[in-house]
Amino acid sequence: MHAALTVTIFLAHQSALSHYWHRLTDKTFSGIYHANAFDLAMMIPYFIVLLVLAMYGLHRYWLVYDYFLYSKNVPPPPPPVERWPRVTVQLPIFNERYVIERLTEAVARFDYPRELLDVQVLDDSTDETQEVARACAERHAAQGMPITYIHRANREGYKAGALENGLRTAQGEFVAIFDADFIPEPDFLRRTIPYFLNPEGGEKIGMVQTRWTYLNSDYSLLTNVETILLDGHFVVEHGARSRRGTFFNFNGTAGVWRRKVIDDAGGWQHDTLTEDTDLSYRAQLKGWKFLYLPQIECAYELPVDMNGFKSQQHRWTKGSVQTCKKLLPTIWRSKLPFPIKLEATGHLMSNFAYLLLAILCVLLYPATGGPPVGWIRTVLVDIPIFVAASASVGLFYICAQRELHPGTWIKDLLFLPCLLALGIGLSLNNARAVLEAMLNHKSDFTRTPKYGIERKSQPWRTCKYRPLKSALPLAELAFAIYFSYFVVYAIMHRQFLSVPFLLMFQGGFLYVCLSSFVSRWSKFSLGGSRARATIPA
Repeated sequence: MHAALTVTIFLAHQSALSHYWHRLTDKTFSGIYHANAFDLAMMIPYFIVLLVLAMYGLHRYWLVYDYFLYSKNVPPPPPPVERWPRVTVQLPIFNERYVIERLTEAVARFDYPRELLDVQVLDDSTDETQEVARACAERHAAQGMPITYIHRANREGYKAGALENGLRTAQGEFVAIFDADFIPEPDFLRRTIPYFLNPEGGEKIGMVQTRWTYLNSDYSLLTNVETILLDGHFVVEHGARSRRGTFFNFNGTAGVWRRKVIDDAGGWQHDTLTEDTDLSYRAQLKGWKFLYLPQIECAYELPVDMNGFKSQQHRWTKGSVQTCKKLLPTIWRSKLPFPIKLEATGHLMSNFAYLLLAILCVLLYPATGGPPVGWIRTVLVDIPIFVAASASVGLFYICAQRELHPGTWIKDLLFLPCLLALGIGLSLNNARAVLEAMLNHKSDFTRTPKYGIERKSQPWRTCKYRPLKSALPLAELAFAIYFSYFVVYAIMHRQFLSVPFLLMFQGGFLYVCLSSFVSRWSKFSLGGSRARATIPA
C-alpha cells in the first residue's frame, strides 16, 4: 500500500487533477465557460481522496521521525535469570505436510530446561499431515521431550480456536507461539523470557515480539519484494511504535505471551481474521505493556506463489479492518493519552488506503490535451501533496534497509520499482478485502500454503497445496488492458513524464494477473511433470 501510493499520487497530478485545475483556472474562455456541476462533482471527491491519501503519507513520515527521535528508548539487557519458569510452546498447524517436521525439529533443539517445557502440536489438519505430525510428536516424546499432539475434528474458530483449545491443558506461565513456516533458534526462549522476569518493570510486560527474518528471500522476484515490504513493517513501524510507547501488535507467531494476560484480555476470540491484532489491542487496553526485540530473530518461509501471497494479504487486510471496526470505538472511549489513540487510529485504519487506491485507479486518466502546468499550481498543490504522499514511501523503505544492511542497502533499492508495481497490482485484491470487512461478509480463515522452500533449486509447482481459485485475476487483466490504453494515449498526446508511471500500473496488474494464472497451470511447468492432486489451502 505504501509503495503503490507513490505512483498513484504522482499520476493524479499529471492527469485528472491537472485537467480539472486547468479547466477551473484557464482564462482563455473567460466569460464563456464556467465550471459546471459535473466538474465539481468529479473534482471535489477527487481532491478529498488525494488529501486523505496524503495524510497516510504524512503518517509514514511521522513513523520515521519517531523511529529516530526515540532511538534511545530500547530496553536494556535483562539481568541473569536465577529460576526459569515453565513455558508452553504452541505449534498451530493445518495441512502442513511439508514443514511440520522442520518446525518440531527446531523446537526440539531449544536449549531451555526440558522439565520446564510444555510443547503442544495443535493440529486441525484434514490430510496426511495428521499422521506425520503425530509421528513427529511421538518420536520426540520417546526422546524425552515433553510434547503432546492435540487434534481437533473441526476447525471451529480456526487458528484462534486451536490456540484457545490448547490453553485448556497448557501448563506454562508463559506461552510461545510459532506458525508452521517458522524456524526459531535454539536460544529463543533463553533470550526472550528474561525480559518478563526483569525486576525493573518486567512484571508489567504482557507480550514480547521478535523480528522475522527470511529463509528464501532470494528465491524469486516476488520473495525479494516481500522481504523489503516486511522489513519496513518490522523495522520502522514496530520500531517506532514500541520506542515511543504507543500500541503495536503481536504478529501471530515468533512471540511469547504471559499466560494470564491472554485470560485477562478475554482470551483468543475468532470474530476477526487477525486474532493476533485483536488480542494485542485488548491486552494493551487492559494496561499491559508490549516489548519489541528486533535483535532476536526468527526465520520465516516467504510465500513463493502469487495466489498464496494474495490470500495472505487478503486475510491480513480484512482482519485488520474487522479489528478496527471492533475496537477503535473502545479505544477512543478509553482514558488513554491522545497520542496513543491517534497512532492506534492510524495503525488500524491504514488498510482503508487500499480502497482509496483502487478508486483512484478507476478515476485516473491522462489529461485531455496535456494542459500546461503553471508555477502557482505546482508550488501550492503539486509539490506539497507529492512530498506528503509520495516521497515518504521511499524514505520509509530506505530507512528500513539502511538500518538492517548498512553496507549493502543501496542494491536493495533496485527492487523499489518492482515493489511499487506489486503494490499497485495488489490493490484490487486488498480493496476487496476492505469492502468485505466493511460489509460484514464472512469468509473462512484461508491459510497460506507452505512448501518447505529454503533454496532456489527447490520446486513448488508439483506440491499438493493450492490457494482457493478466484476470478479476481480477470479483473486484474482488465485493469492491465485499461492502463495499456492510457500508455498509448499518453505517448500520442506527448505526456512523456507520465509514461513510466503508467507502465508501472500496467506492469503491476499484468504481473499479478499472469502470476496468479501461472501458479494454477503447474501441469504445464517447464519440467514437464504433472502436478499431483491438489488440496485447497
